[in-house]
Amino acid sequence: MYPLLNGMTVVEGSAFIAAPSCTLHLQQMGATVIRFDPLGGGPDSRRWPLAADGSSLYWEGLNKGKKSIALNLQRPEGRELAQRIAAAGDGLFVTNFPERSFLAYDRLAALRADVICLRVMGWADGTPAVDYTINAAVGVPLMTGPADDPAPVNHVLPAWDLIAGAYGAFALLAAERDRARTGQGREGRVALSDLAAASLGHLGTVAETLTLGDRARSGNDLFGAFGRDFATADGERLMIVAITPRQWSGLVEALDLGAEAAALEAQLGVSFLEEGARFVHRAPLNALVATAVSRRPAAQLASAFEARGVCWSRYRSLATALAQEPRLFAESSVFAPVRHPSGAYPTPGAPARLPADQRLEPQPAPRLGQHTDEVLMSLLGLSSTEVGRLHDAGLVA
Repeated sequence: MYPLLNGMTVVEGSAFIAAPSCTLHLQQMGATVIRFDPLGGGPDSRRWPLAADGSSLYWEGLNKGKKSIALNLQRPEGRELAQRIAAAGDGLFVTNFPERSFLAYDRLAALRADVICLRVMGWADGTPAVDYTINAAVGVPLMTGPADDPAPVNHVLPAWDLIAGAYGAFALLAAERDRARTGQGREGRVALSDLAAASLGHLGTVAETLTLGDRARSGNDLFGAFGRDFATADGERLMIVAITPRQWSGLVEALDLGAEAAALEAQLGVSFLEEGARFVHRAPLNALVATAVSRRPAAQLASAFEARGVCWSRYRSLATALAQEPRLFAESSVFAPVRHPSGAYPTPGAPARLPADQRLEPQPAPRLGQHTDEVLMSLLGLSSTEVGRLHDAGLVA
């Protein structure tokens, strides 16, 4: 983490990925994040993957470094307490509770006029949704997969959730910056549906579909350029990509395909220095590259590719990457060993690299409700006697 946001306090009342990742980004830049959950944990408190003791590694990963409060949100008194906490401190609140819930913006603004609430939503109209259902709705799973199989292919990476978390952190800081200038609070809503649709618009995919129709599936081929998986002589599989002319020239030289590629260019009347031509004529190019790669072992190819600036990588499992790719994990300054409630393991801090700043080590995840008393006394100014009464009444834990 970095101390850039030291002194800022953000309250979170949420579950799953988008909103928790939003506040995690803020925490790893120095903000104090206070998360409240229902007694016994929210709907994400037992989400897979699980540690050997049954605790959620997912929950630990998204909530490391935060302060945890457990509230009885089934009772009106517990909900009122959550409202007070959401509006306290710096008045910065992140949630994925529905817009008309007890955490509605107007209820918080009644407690504090300049409160800023960042609300992560599924559909912009309030209809529930998750990353997988939004992805299905915008058509991405039908663009992915084998060209001869019409079945949709779901992606294991929750892209819209993660984008929503990052964009939400940006939107919250933008609102906070404006409040510092004008004194005005506001609610900001970040919907997965808007982010997915806008992202496809930014990438030109919406315009492409309106003018040309739905994009045809192309299997593992990189759309619009040259790139796919190839098998080596010793059974490894490599992802090889050539988008720029330099990358293509380097690949041709590394595989000694100059004469064959030139002959194919002459036959087709094209130049493969143009990336679109490589995609249009990918079938014969794939055959040339596949044959050349299949005759060489991976180590020989790696040496030739590195010498010529070819863009490539081995396919590997995450377990293999953990063991064999030190740039990602073992030698990365992003990771540090941290002991969490479930045990010790390498834990990522802020992924940003700021050369002039020292990256502080990531903080452990809390136990559910670990900071209840501390936060109630420091944030709301309650006395130990008042906190004790809340415990006795079953409102906090």
